[in-house]
Amino acid sequence: MPVIHLDNHFWHPGWVETPAEEWVPRQIELLARPSWIVDGTYFQTLDVRFERADTIVYFDISRWRCLFRAILRSVTHFGKDVQADGCPEHFDPTFIKFIYHFPRDVKPKIDEAIARHAATVAVIKIESTEDAARFLESVRSS
Repeated sequence: MPVIHLDNHFWHPGWVETPAEEWVPRQIELLARPSWIVDGTYFQTLDVRFERADTIVYFDISRWRCLFRAILRSVTHFGKDVQADGCPEHFDPTFIKFIYHFPRDVKPKIDEAIARHAATVAVIKIESTEDAARFLESVRSS
């Protein structure tokens, strides 16, 4: 199944964002395939994906673990294109602030979007590394 990393489509070289008016049509185009896996939050366009999904795998990981991993990624991959081509990894205080405030600012919006679609999609919530390992093992064995 093809994996669509939204960061690869949202970010242009030099960390230039896709304009808002182009982002929804671009996602609709990406999701036109009969099957896919999408990686990325972009909470403003969750409904675009959830309307076309049969399963939502939601990683609800602690703020502190996310902060640690983001900082570690910045350090270990500094200067390398990790998120998207032409977008070298760097320490971004704005992104750190986004992660810190995620439980307050973004998580409620994700929860609301999931609730709007919960009747038509399966929802799998991953809250730990152990949950992720169990989920991957279940996928492998099925």
